[in-house]
Amino acid sequence: MSVQDKTLQCADCGASFTFSADEQELFQTRGYQNEPKRCPACRQAKRAARGGTESSNYGARRQMFTVTCSACGKSTEVPFQPRGDRPVYCSDCYRKVKVTR
Repeated sequence: MSVQDKTLQCADCGASFTFSADEQELFQTRGYQNEPKRCPACRQAKRAARGGTESSNYGARRQMFTVTCSACGKSTEVPFQPRGDRPVYCSDCYRKVKVTR
């Protein structure tokens, strides 16, 4: 069965959008049963409202905190806010400390 482009109507904004043959094949390979209900712009807006990015939550920018490494004194960034009761290491020193534990 040959797939062809389809014109669908967005459930959110009511605009017409094209569900291309390539997208349909991609949906089939991923096992999706239903056609998209939202146009690409509304899908992107919904992801952004949930805190995701264009590629869902993958690659979402985390908040980083600048700290000074407890071992070498180098300035580095970590993806958590240090509490002050534990040492924080740069990635190089962390690898060294992790191996010795």
